[in-house]
Amino acid sequence: MSTKVRPVPKFTLPPEPAAVPEPLPEPGIDDLRLESVMGALSDPLRLFIVRKLLLDSESYDHPCGWFGIDRPKSSLTHHFKALREAGVTRQRQYGLERRSQVRVDDLQSRFPGLLDLVAAWQPAD
Repeated sequence: MSTKVRPVPKFTLPPEPAAVPEPLPEPGIDDLRLESVMGALSDPLRLFIVRKLLLDSESYDHPCGWFGIDRPKSSLTHHFKALREAGVTRQRQYGLERRSQVRVDDLQSRFPGLLDLVAAWQPAD
């Protein structure tokens, strides 16, 4: 029996610009809970959001319009809030716009290998 091993995609995030707003409230690194993180990632749309941020980031953080998701704004707000409150993403307020990024260093430190699994995930057809 042969087993196919899929290569783990590598992800690199752009550097932090000189001046960015303070992040919105989020759990501290010591308060990150695996069950909360996994709960947030259990939704395919949220998993898609995190994977896209990991693999396709063009800048330091991104507004929800960048993702190209055809859902009502209220639905997207709920999903982005769930990711932030679980500690998966960090959000910053830029005027009327919130931008998101993955908390790579914090998650890698707390749950090594988790983001590699997210990056290797393939959405169902």
